[in-house]
Amino acid sequence: MTDRLTHFNEQNRAQMVDVSDKQVTTRIAVAHSRVHMKPETMQRIREGTISKGDVLAVAQVAGIMAAKKTADIIPMCHPLPLTKINISFDYEGEDTLLIEAEVKTTGKTGVEMEALTAASAVGLTVYDMCKAMDKGMILGPTYLQSKTGGKNGDFDRRAQE
Repeated sequence: MTDRLTHFNEQNRAQMVDVSDKQVTTRIAVAHSRVHMKPETMQRIREGTISKGDVLAVAQVAGIMAAKKTADIIPMCHPLPLTKINISFDYEGEDTLLIEAEVKTTGKTGVEMEALTAASAVGLTVYDMCKAMDKGMILGPTYLQSKTGGKNGDFDRRAQE
């Protein structure tokens, strides 16, 4: 692995990295995020009694849409044909929603940014749908949990701990 920042050209100006010579491989990235909230907010999400509708269903669709649009909002990301996007949820205690975004493609560059963007959009959507009753929600941390494929090899956060 190199320490050289590849998104800068020889004039130290931003560039989109040339992936023309990279090998096509299957690439998977998983990102996690959390939304910390009042226990009452979490309970209403679980019960489906938030007035704006099914919070997790709407957030799930938002995450899928965000992954597909990552190249439109992150300037140096390559547009990628995504072959899988899965958003799942878990509950940590009575006040924390765990978000997992898994994104897959077969291509020349990875999908870490798509997974991170999806996880972030899910958290923002949960906030948007519940802010009337809980403006104090905290989003994050948001981080890459794992990735496979590509010349830099695999990464798994659990192996780093």
